[in-house]
Amino acid sequence: MPVLVMKFGGTSVANPDRIRRAAKRVGVEVAKGYDVIVIVSAMSGKTNELVGWVGETSPLYDAREYDAVVSSGENVTAGLMALTLQEMDIPARSWQGWQVPVKTTSAHSAARIVDIPPANIMAKFAEGMRVAVVAGFQGISPEGRITTLGRGGSDTTAVAFAAAMGAERCDIYTDVDGVYTTDPRISPKARKLDRIAYEEMLELASLGAKVLQTRSVELAMRFNVKLRVLSSFEEQSDDAGTLVCAEEEIMESKVVTGIAYSRDEAKMTLLSVADRPGIAAAIFGPLSEAGVNVDMIIQNISEEGRTDMTFSCPTEQVSRAENALKKAIEAGQIDYSNLVADTDVAKISAVGIGMRSQSGVAAQMFRTLSDEGINIKVIATSEIKISVLIDRKYMELAVQALHDAFDLDKAG
Repeated sequence: MPVLVMKFGGTSVANPDRIRRAAKRVGVEVAKGYDVIVIVSAMSGKTNELVGWVGETSPLYDAREYDAVVSSGENVTAGLMALTLQEMDIPARSWQGWQVPVKTTSAHSAARIVDIPPANIMAKFAEGMRVAVVAGFQGISPEGRITTLGRGGSDTTAVAFAAAMGAERCDIYTDVDGVYTTDPRISPKARKLDRIAYEEMLELASLGAKVLQTRSVELAMRFNVKLRVLSSFEEQSDDAGTLVCAEEEIMESKVVTGIAYSRDEAKMTLLSVADRPGIAAAIFGPLSEAGVNVDMIIQNISEEGRTDMTFSCPTEQVSRAENALKKAIEAGQIDYSNLVADTDVAKISAVGIGMRSQSGVAAQMFRTLSDEGINIKVIATSEIKISVLIDRKYMELAVQALHDAFDLDKAG
């Protein structure tokens, strides 16, 4: 029988009633003739509670025991889902990560999936099991210890299973009914997309759209796994939600597919840095080692032999960046006259695969922001993306104006 993977997030399994609702959706797919692998998250709020208990018990905790505790939320959900399906006369069995096994690296709380041998689950399907309910977010290390994959790891688990089992599709059930041209809470004109290319979804996910976890999209693109994003709380049809697929499966589309934003951005500028070969490596090497996620980078000549270096990073990492650069000065790796941090900025991005073949997108974006009196602080581009940093107070205005300028409320 064909295999289908269905993933249910925390809000979709928040209590026994919602688990029953999710189980009914699984039953519909079983009735269509699928063998189904269900990936479940912990009940909404449970992982945060478990993390809190770990911190309360041991502030300097052992990462191996942290994983043992926080992975337990998914185990509870998997067991309850399997029991619910059994009450519906659907042959189902729950699986923890080590039972599959989901083989991962040893990086506790941030492990990466290495392999998912299909033999165990496929053997049970052959014996008559129709649904394997797998605890998401977890696996087993080469040392035989439980590992977790980091926040959003259940999405990654689902896509990895779809790739390993040769599934027809991977359906991600969440609290939204698909991927939108922008955040509907900011622009009432936001439109749900029927299809979106992997590359576009990857850009949107990395730029702040929280519908899918970035690693799951990367994995789907690598193994050509079709992803469908649907709502757990609405009636479904065969064409419900948004399909994330290869660019070749999408007919002619708009030049710009969506407008993304991130409000928690900071702009950091090193003033009067020595302009010499290797200076960029001397600056960004220590930042990388400190775990600072640098995004946009601009270098300007300030005076002869000196340069100004500007970069953006998440607001929460500003202190880490400042400490790393201070240590680099003390070690004699770099020197600069001043470090200026602006933590009151937002990043706005226009994303679309159509940018590859059509010019004028940047000009239209900059003109639209200018007409609204919005000053651009930093610009960065890629083949299918244009991002700018602006004052945070103009974030919603910028999103609405750009959404209108590119006619994203209209299909085709």
